[in-house]
Formats: sequence, structure tokens, C-alpha cells
Amino acid sequence: MTPDLPGGGPVPVRDWDRAVGLISSADEIALACHISPDGDALGSMLALGLALRAAGKRVTASFGERRFRVPRLLRFLPGQELLAEPGDYPAVPELMITFDVPIVDRLGMLAGNAVKARELIVVDHHPSNTGFGTLNLVDPAAAATAVLAEELIRRLGLPLDRAIATCLYAGLVTDTGSFRHSSTTPGVHLMAARLVATGLNPEEIARELWDRSPFGYLRVLGAVLDRVTLEPEVGEGLVWTFVTRADRAAYGLPYDEVEGIIDVIRRTDEADMAVILKEDDDGAWQVSTRSKGAVDVSRIATALGGGGHTKAAGFTSHLPVEQTMASLRALL
Repeated sequence: MTPDLPGGGPVPVRDWDRAVGLISSADEIALACHISPDGDALGSMLALGLALRAAGKRVTASFGERRFRVPRLLRFLPGQELLAEPGDYPAVPELMITFDVPIVDRLGMLAGNAVKARELIVVDHHPSNTGFGTLNLVDPAAAATAVLAEELIRRLGLPLDRAIATCLYAGLVTDTGSFRHSSTTPGVHLMAARLVATGLNPEEIARELWDRSPFGYLRVLGAVLDRVTLEPEVGEGLVWTFVTRADRAAYGLPYDEVEGIIDVIRRTDEADMAVILKEDDDGAWQVSTRSKGAVDVSRIATALGGGGHTKAAGFTSHLPVEQTMASLRALL
């Protein structure tokens, strides 16, 4: 590890060396990130994809959703010409690399491809990672998967350009909450400085990630906040709400546009834990949880079939809202 690697962590040098060997000897490399990709997942994947393509490798990148679509707020990221529909992904990859994926199920339609891959490198920073790869580059102390992606690019001897740095920076600021979370270390700022030095524009990236939304978002936000519930007697205090398909359909709002609502309700002083249930286009509830530190939400999410970090985690529920919340309260 380099001394200024954010998080610095437990990935042995021999594993980095093996990863470099596998990548260097492969002619074709298949990259994948988790379904409903966030900035860290998609940014890390596209960053390595761009670096490998510049080095002359054949690269395919994807995520395993039937409704294959990059979230609107991430459409500014460079490298999306590398993306392929899940149906066009190699069935038996020679070398497959996953990003920000703690369990194989989070690959969605590409889970089977991962199982069949001759070599599978897992690049991740989730403490709940199950180590499902043939080689696991997992550092729970890293602030973002982008940290590990940058380290892998460095160890491969590949240069950073503005496009690659933009993808990595999006991952870094997304998972550190724009440098507000406790994972923000001196090494995180040093990495940010390296990336900004390539000429990327932090203001433009911040605007794309946090300061844009269609007018319908405000209408849906109003409806969701109108039904928000505070339960100060549950655990260390619980605040929660939900957004339905009907809420979104009324204003033509795609699912990914409601991702940021959790950051509004988590501000509640009277609650340590915030929860939002978001009904996706298939009728399942995607549940996001946040904690200010008193509750380890990763344990709750893992118990309910998901995973994540101590202060930010999630899971999928096929039960009605009240039954889902009852299961969560029981674990609290």
C-alpha cells in the first residue's frame, strides 16, 4: 500500500500483485458493478475500464438490470460507451472484475456470469463482503471502492487522465458524502487533490450529483415528507417514510430520482436512525437505512438479506410497508 492510500487496509501485497498479473495477461476483461449503481459503483467501474482500454485491452462493462439504464444524475460520467446490455455480456468471462458488490446477488442478472467466470476479482469496501471472488481486493477501511480502483490503476502502471479522474472523484465524493462522513481522512483529501490536479471541475461534478432535479421531484418530496413518521421510543429514535410507484408515476419520475430523499429525513434531531422504503418499477421495496452512530445498520440490513456499512446500508423487501417496518423494529 502507498502511505497515503485512504483507509490504507488489509489487502495483502501478494493479492495486489496477483490482480496485476491476471489483468496484464488477459486480452478481454469484463467489468460489472451492482444493480441500481451509485456514483462509487459506476464511477469505479468506468474509471478502470477507461484505463484498461487506453492500455489496449478489450473491455466490456455492465450491471445486471432488466431495465438497463444509467441513472440520470450519473449520465455525465465519461466512459459510458464501454457499457453493454446484460444480454450482451460474456457468458463465461475469462476475467471478470466487480466493483462495490458485497454479495453475488447484488450483481442481478450478471450473478450467473460471475459464478462461471474463470477468474473473478472482487473490488469492494463493504464490511459485509462475503469474499465471493477467486481474488478479493476488499478493504472495509477504505472510504470508497474508488479508493481501491485508483490503487489498482496505479499498481498497473496506468496514467490518470481527466476522464478517469472524473469517474474516481464521483465515487469518492459520493461515498464520503462530499467529504462530510467519518470516513474522510487525510488520505481521502490527498486522493481528491491528485484527481483534481488532472483538470476535472469539482463544481460541475457536485452540481450533477446533488444540485439538479426535475420539478416533479419537489412534488414527490412533498408527498413523502407529508407521511414521514417519527418514533422516538424505538431504539435510539427512528424516523421513516416511503415512496410508492404511484407517487413517482404521477410526475413521471424515474426510480433513481428519489435516492436522495433519505438525506433529507436523516437530519431529524430526535432520531439516530432514518429509513426510507422506495417501491421500484417491479413492485419490490428497496429499503435504505442511515444511522448517526448509535445503531449498526449493516447488521440489520444483513439480517434482512442485504448489507452495507455501519452507518449506511440497505435491503430489498417483498412484504408490505408495515410488515417490513415491523421486521426492522424487531431487530432494533
